[in-house]
Amino acid sequence: MLELQHVLILSASLMALGVYGVLARRNAILILMSIELILTAVNLNLLAFAYFVPSNNLTGQIFALFVITIAAAEIGLAMAIILRVFKNRGTSQINELNTLRN
Repeated sequence: MLELQHVLILSASLMALGVYGVLARRNAILILMSIELILTAVNLNLLAFAYFVPSNNLTGQIFALFVITIAAAEIGLAMAIILRVFKNRGTSQINELNTLRN
């Protein structure tokens, strides 16, 4: 049987993996994927509390939809920036991109 603690442990592990990925990676695309893991952990928390805590309002589901919308906009904009930088510089390594000018 699924309990709130199990979902929270899964969400915490996803959050930890995402934070580790943001802090340890140097590739911009992998950092972006790690940010998506963090947003997934947030969504999992929101939906778990909306499911397990009895209430008549849809606050958890509405916030989850907002997070999904923000994640979609973030991935589109960030991928466009990363691809443009890769086209101009030939690399997507964060430590090699120390300036934004040509």
